[in-house]
Parts: sequence; structure tokens; C-alpha cells
Amino acid sequence: MSIPNSDMSQNGNIRHIDSLCSVAEIEEIDFSKLLDRPSLLNMERKRSFDERSLSELSVALSPRHSSRNADISSRFFDHPEYVFSPSRRSLIGTPRSLTGFEPHPMVAEAWETLRRSLVFFRGQPVGTIAATDTSEEKLNYDQVFVRDFVPSGLAFLMNGEPEIVKNFILKTLRLQSWEKKIDRFQLGEGVMPASFKVLHDPVRNSETLIADFGESAIGRVAPVDSGFWWIILLRAYTKSTGDSSLAELPECQKGMRLILSLCLSEGFDTFPTLLCADGCCMIDRRMGVYGYPIEIQALFFMALRCALLLLKHDDEGKEFVERIVKRLHALSYHMRSYFWLDFKQLNDIYRYKTEEYSHTAVNKFNVIPDSLPEWVFDFMPTRGGYFIGNISPARMDFRWFCLGNCIAILSSLATPEQSMAIMDLIESRWEELAGEMPLKVCYPAIESHEWRIVTGCDPKNTRWSYHNGGSWPVLLWLLTAACIKTGRPQIARRAIELAESRLLKDNWPEYYDGKLGRYIGKQARKFQTWSVAGYLVAKMLLEDPSHLGMIALEEDKQMKPAMKRSNSWTC
Repeated sequence: MSIPNSDMSQNGNIRHIDSLCSVAEIEEIDFSKLLDRPSLLNMERKRSFDERSLSELSVALSPRHSSRNADISSRFFDHPEYVFSPSRRSLIGTPRSLTGFEPHPMVAEAWETLRRSLVFFRGQPVGTIAATDTSEEKLNYDQVFVRDFVPSGLAFLMNGEPEIVKNFILKTLRLQSWEKKIDRFQLGEGVMPASFKVLHDPVRNSETLIADFGESAIGRVAPVDSGFWWIILLRAYTKSTGDSSLAELPECQKGMRLILSLCLSEGFDTFPTLLCADGCCMIDRRMGVYGYPIEIQALFFMALRCALLLLKHDDEGKEFVERIVKRLHALSYHMRSYFWLDFKQLNDIYRYKTEEYSHTAVNKFNVIPDSLPEWVFDFMPTRGGYFIGNISPARMDFRWFCLGNCIAILSSLATPEQSMAIMDLIESRWEELAGEMPLKVCYPAIESHEWRIVTGCDPKNTRWSYHNGGSWPVLLWLLTAACIKTGRPQIARRAIELAESRLLKDNWPEYYDGKLGRYIGKQARKFQTWSVAGYLVAKMLLEDPSHLGMIALEEDKQMKPAMKRSNSWTC
């Protein structure tokens, strides 16, 4: 059932700012007045694309372009039956899917594999292990990773099984409160674990949780992204179920505030972006993503927007709401202005002057034009663009990173124009970014002397392998969500069909190697859980696009873009 449309919540705690207010409007809110009246949490799934996109979607989803299917697609967000459907299971357990397609034979196999990965603690499911491959040494693949569980959690939410997600959120929250030390150094109180495992003691007939905050990880790097993913998943749970009681628990509110305290702390940095170490995210080995990597900035932005919806407006929450709003303004301006690259911007950088001083400087980061890599000139299409990998003084990392750009679309960090330009780029450079097994985690690979310097001769990150240009099936769900939000599901269907030609036959590998992703990764685990879950989420999103509401945030139409339309939009 749907909850009535309103600004205020019956429990008097959470103010809904999802699509009712733009960020620009939020800045003008008198927060003190909000505390004087209760607020009703509005959990309706809002339209995530315009009417034109919906009509195109209905045609793309229908094999016969029947009026019945077009009518269903155009009314996805208008009828209560599509607002909340926690008891209606998608794809599995139904004789026929909503769009009229028979489920692909891989779907049942995928669900069986996903359920085999479930981890139980004292009789309750609390997560999924990274991989169920028994042919390789376990290392830490028998643990529940926070970032890895997100697609699993989304799959269960979309299938009407929210309990495991609730258990996971509460268990990781308890782990956050543990004392965290790495070589006698105390980590921040808000750090979420990278992973955890359940230890069984057959003698005492007891179970305990053991967490890894980076002290056991390769490189001993704490995960910056875990806390962001945790907030994003909490919002997905709340949006999917319509139940705000979990987010309103004092411990959940405190957990969010602790995470925000870490990432909103003031220091000497003059940028609104978040400074972090190499190897602190999905790209968890040395790959030159230290400083201000796009993946962390996009997740940071999305987590801030999700927290804005979930925080109570009590004395403690109000302070963080005000800090979040200020940071969102600065962060969106900075990212849209300086991280964005299209044909016009590339040409401007090519002609930069250096050693500029004062507020009138154009080349604010003192980037040397001679540092532009040769490949970027051929890679950049006339129509299209993307958020580059990194920016810091005298350095721009022009590599394409898939996760950061997809999250930028889903969080609306990218403007509507930029979102469409990213999709244009993916279509224009399909061979490079998708190839024979979607999708490249980054492009291009670094090699030779640069590989030795940047990766420290890492044998796992050789060119076109693992995080150095490898192809990761888990990214299918992010691409599919971005495609649906931009009204271009045909791109997602093309990627999924490529994956379906091999994924099951290859036993769900973690990643693929080679320029086109033709070869199973040399050290890839089989039966990788997030490869399975990513496929299921992608399929369920295409079947029922209203699921997008739990993982996407509306465009902020009233905030003026920092940049004018570039040549990529006028040609």
C-alpha cells in the first residue's frame, strides 16, 4: 500500500526531502521551524524520468509493442500496486513476468547460487559471502563484505525479502561500535567494517562475529566506502518497504552521525571533495586512485543525500542536516565544474596557460597541457562526456571509472545533460567499455613503466586484468539503473544479453581479462556472489522499472548547473 503524499511524518521525526525540495530550496529552509511540527515520511516512488522517456521505455520493454504493455509501463508510478510490492516477487516465483517476458533460464540458477551464499548468525541470515568457489584458497572470500552485499541486499529487497537486509544493517551497525586499532593506531569511531565473518565454536556451541576494519586487508587500508554504502542501503530498505522505524532507531541515527562526523570533519583541505588513500574502495589495491577519486566523491554525494532523508530533525540531527546542505552545494559545483570532461572542455585544457595566479585564473589546478595522455584525444567522442577519475594540483587522471559515473547519474550528481552525455559516451565507445563481457571497471589499462610506478609492480593488476582495465559483471546493475533513469534501457538490455551468453557457462566469475573481456580473470573466483546478484538486480530492474526508486534520487531541476551546455550538446 502507498503512504499519502505529504511533507511531514506521523512519528514526527524524519523530514522527506527526496524530490519535494531541490537542494537549492533546502538551503532556504528555516530548520528551526521544522522542529516545531511533526513530519510525515513520504515513501512513494517518484518518477525518475520524463513522460517521453517512459513512452520510449514501454516500447523497448515490449517484444510486440502491444498497447497493454505500453499502458502498463506508462502507469508504473501512478498506481499503488507499483508503489510498494514487498510481497510480490519478481522473476522467480511468478509464472510470468510483468512485461510479458518469460524469465531467462539463468535467473533460477542465479537465485539458487545467491541463496547458497547466505551467512547465518544465531539462526538469522545476516549477509552473503563474497564467493562460494571451493576450488580456490578462501583468503577473505568467505567473509561478508559491506560493498559486496549491496547488490545482494537490493536483490532480496526487490524480491520481497527485506529481513536479511534489516539483519545486515543492524549487525554491521553493532560492529561499528567496536574499538578499531591498526598497529596501535585508533581508527575513527564511525568507520564501518570492510567485512565480517561468523565463527562457530562447536565445543561451546556458540557463534561470534569477527570484523575486519582494514587491519587484515591487503595494504592495511581502511574502507572509506563502507559507511557510504551502508547509508545508501538503509535508504533503499526504507524506500522499498515504506518502513521508517529501522532508520529511526537511536542506534541507526547515531551510526549515521558517526559516519558523517568522519567525512564532514574540517581540516586544511580547501576542496569540498573527500581526501582518501589509495585502495580504500572497490579498487582496493594500489591503482593511483588516492586523493579525490571519482568513485568516493560520487558515493559521498549520494550518501549525503540519503542521510538528508533519513536523519531526524532533533537537536543532533539538525546540526548535521545544515552541514550536509552546505556541503552538497559546494560538492556539486566542484564536481560538475572541474571533474567533468567533454570535447569542448578537453579542447580548453589542451590550450591552458600555466602559472596563473589570482581569482581570475582559468587553469585553477595548474594542469600542464603536455600531461594530457594521447589516448584521451581519440577516446573522447564529439558528442558525449564523463566525470574523470581524479583531480588535484598539477594532476588530472583522465581515466574512465564505471562505478563513479553510474553513481553520479543515480545520485543526480550529474545534471540531466551530463547524464545523457555519459550514456552517449558509453554507446560511442561500446567496444572499449563493454566489449564481449560488460563492463570495464576503468579504462584504459596502465602498462609498462607507468604500471610499475603506479601499482608497485602488482602482479594481479597487470594490464587489462582485475582493477587495471578488467571487466566486472557486477557493474551490470549500476549500468542498468543508470540506463533506466536516463530512459535508455536498450543499452542495458544489450549489456545483459552479452553477459547471459557466458556468465552461467563460466560459473559466475568475479572478473574477466583482456581488452574485450574475452578471458576469465587469471585469479578470478568462480561463483562470485556479487556477479550473481548484479545480474539479478539488472534483470529485475528491467522487468519492473519502479524498483529504480529505491536506488536512484531525483534530478534537482531547480539547481542551476555550474556549466553551460558544451559543444557536445550543440552539434
